[in-house]
Amino acid sequence: QVQLVESGGGLVQAGGSLRLSCLASGLPFSTYAMGWFRQAPGNEREFVAAISTSASLSYFGDSVKGRFTISRDNAENTVYLQMFSLQPEDTAVYYCAARRFSPSIARRDYDYWGQGTQVTVSS
Repeated sequence: QVQLVESGGGLVQAGGSLRLSCLASGLPFSTYAMGWFRQAPGNEREFVAAISTSASLSYFGDSVKGRFTISRDNAENTVYLQMFSLQPEDTAVYYCAARRFSPSIARRDYDYWGQGTQVTVSS
């Protein structure tokens, strides 16, 4: 069945960088738009970034614009989230998600979700 497995999370100091990866299996990856969301304790799950099937379009949440980039490697069934200039408010569990064809900023539009990877930014 479909699996999305995130990796790359960890502890980083404020101002540092991390790259998250999400490996997808059990689905035709190149026909799925991919997204990243995050959730801190007590908060709603928040849109971070999304990318179209061919990577021709990408979208970012206001809180991460200019600091994060999203990319994908369809040959490896992997989507990445490169995070720069990390701040304590970026601390959250980061989830990748998949939906057919078109990207979306709405969590309800995604059909498949990974289990998440913890990102902690210290100050």
